[in-house]
Amino acid sequence: MSTSWWSEWKAGRKLRRNAAAFLRALQHEPGEDDVRWLAECGTRGDQDHARWELRYARRALGLLAAQRDALDDRTASAVARELGTALARDPLIDAGKRPVAQRQLNSRLRAYGDVLSHRDAPESTGSRLGRTLLSFTGAPREFSQADVRRGGELLAAYLDEANEALRREFGIATLPEDIAPSALRAAAGGG
Repeated sequence: MSTSWWSEWKAGRKLRRNAAAFLRALQHEPGEDDVRWLAECGTRGDQDHARWELRYARRALGLLAAQRDALDDRTASAVARELGTALARDPLIDAGKRPVAQRQLNSRLRAYGDVLSHRDAPESTGSRLGRTLLSFTGAPREFSQADVRRGGELLAAYLDEANEALRREFGIATLPEDIAPSALRAAAGGG
């Protein structure tokens, strides 16, 4: 048995374990106050819809955090695989509705990804996150600035939680004390 093969197998297994632990951190239920708030301002009182929107948001932002902030390029792929497996087995989703749930999650991934990638927009990232969350509720009205702000703060907290879990499960970048980050970037050809 080759040491290289064995090392790769162990590293892959560790990556999958870490991705599963990271995903567990993204799967806790949204707070009841947040569900009630979103139901009142966006889903016409439908708390189940509000709860699902918050679940989708947490998971989408977690995967986006893994794509943007992970130390290893393989992390996001491992997290995406775990997320797909979890969605396919989620007991809260009827088996016949799983393809719909996957499409809904993918649309949230695209929308929240667009918000996070366009930092030069006139509106703050938090406001755009809040507005995006509220747009998925299906409410045919303009939302108050207070609701947009609350939605943005909630999703920013989800993103912070995801990054904390990412660091806990996959590690923290460490830089040499005597080298500036900009020097490392220039040495790597980044500018």
